[in-house]
Amino acid sequence: MVEDASFDNENPQLEGPSLSWLLYTSSSSNSIENDLKTSGGWGSAPVGRFSWGLCYIEEVAPHSNYCECIAEWPCYPGKSYKGRGPLQLSWNYNYGPAGKALGFDGLANPEVVANDSVVAFKTALWFWMTEQKPKPSCHDVMTGRYVPTEDDKSANRSVGYGLVTNIINGGECGRSNDGQVNGRIGYFKRYAELFNVDHGPNLDCENQKSF
Repeated sequence: MVEDASFDNENPQLEGPSLSWLLYTSSSSNSIENDLKTSGGWGSAPVGRFSWGLCYIEEVAPHSNYCECIAEWPCYPGKSYKGRGPLQLSWNYNYGPAGKALGFDGLANPEVVANDSVVAFKTALWFWMTEQKPKPSCHDVMTGRYVPTEDDKSANRSVGYGLVTNIINGGECGRSNDGQVNGRIGYFKRYAELFNVDHGPNLDCENQKSF
């Protein structure tokens, strides 16, 4: 794994629980060290992309309050479900189930993701580890547990870092030489190098249809 000093140098703003430690406690694989290296490298890249090296707790200049009309996860008046935390948890349909799984009211009190560092990292791990059909979990994709469905195959959603981008923010897919996607790939390559793992094929989602 990465030495503490190296991790701190890459993430000088990080306070509270270490992302590597949280990834460690979340894994139940028999090949835990290899999974952790892969999970840590792949998981740290979107952290860098969305939170800019863990500098920002909340999304800067959100374009909306991220509320979609869903009966199961109703939005509360005056609440914003903008990006918060290491993976910038967004939308009421993510805050609701994340809160239900982790023991907080994500719809009535979404601000807790920004105000409580433990909750913030728990939401990042929840999103990373949880399948949300038709999307597989990011963890399953990166550790070889994901099996493409027929719909995935027809949409050219193949195993690789590009599929992780598609899961997290499919709006970035289908674009040629997209700057945001390229930035994310740059973060991923950097962390893959630190963890001494191969970055593998299919780094972008240019030719994939979003979920």
